[in-house]
This record gives sequence, structure tokens and C-alpha cells, in this order.
Amino acid sequence: MKLTRKEKVEKSKDIADKLKNSPHLFFTEYQGLKFKELDELRAKLRPLRCRYAVIKNSLIRHALKGAGIPAADVKLLKGPVGMVVSDLDDPVAPAKVLAAFAKQYPFLKVKAGLVSQKWMSPAECQTLSRLPSRPELIAKAVGMMYSVICQPVSLMQAPARDVLLVVKALEQKKKSQSGAAAA
Repeated sequence: MKLTRKEKVEKSKDIADKLKNSPHLFFTEYQGLKFKELDELRAKLRPLRCRYAVIKNSLIRHALKGAGIPAADVKLLKGPVGMVVSDLDDPVAPAKVLAAFAKQYPFLKVKAGLVSQKWMSPAECQTLSRLPSRPELIAKAVGMMYSVICQPVSLMQAPARDVLLVVKALEQKKKSQSGAAAA
């Protein structure tokens, strides 16, 4: 069923509204993937609050223009294109899912990414997928802060602990000497 010009304009406006609210986009080539595999990709992206859609290139082109997103490479919208729209502030999580899925299914190829209004090449998207995610970075930062706080406390407790260990060792030594003398 073909869309009328009016329906195309409306659909393009709807997509543009979604793109305005989305901080990150990824464009993929999906030709050769089966519907079941695309559904599996959608299922992996869903917990990350990301959507994967196959949209006509002309609609994407008009939607990008309508959303005020800077022009993309002309080659981007050649051939069948799938688009990942992310609602999260973390661009690493969807990039990791796409990279892992592309390893499993080589027909999926990342063509480009739009992260914080900056276009990224496929190589840059691959590099992005290797970075730690936001929760991992936060956990590392908290661990470092915890160690910075605990280390001085541990150092201050060390002399008292050492004295206590010396006293216990002397006590055991005296007990063993008095036990040997009594025998």
C-alpha cells in the first residue's frame, strides 16, 4: 500500500518529533537478515529504551531536516537502512548491542551514528562500543573514591593494630615458655 504525499509529510513530521527528543541515533544496513533476527535485535535494544525501525530513506531524509539535525553523508541513505533511536543519555549501551549483534550476524553493518549532534563513522561507532558504559564508569569512580577515603583510615589504624599483634605474640611466647618450664 503506497502512502499519499500528505501521509508521507505527516509521517515525516512524526519521525522528526521523535528524532528531536532522541540524543543518539545509529544507522545500519540490515539487508540479508531475517525477520526473526531483526526481532531479536529489537528485543535486545528494548531494555535500553531503544527502538529499531526500518524506514524509507526519503522519510528519514525529510525527518532529519525537520528535526534540525545537520546533514549526513550522502552515502548514508543509499540502500535499505535501519535506524536505532535511543532515549537514553548513554550512547555506549546501544553501540555495544549493535557491535555484538553484528559479530553474531555479519549482515548487520553499522553505517553511521549521530551522538550528541555529531556524526560518527562506522569505525568511530565501533570504538564507542568498546568504551565502558555509564554505570561501569560510575562504579569505577565510586570504587576509587571509596579507596581514597578508606586508605588513610587504614593507615591510621595500622600502628595500633601492629602494637596489639606484638603484645599477643609476646603473650603466646610467654605461655609457651612457661608451659615448657613446667614440664
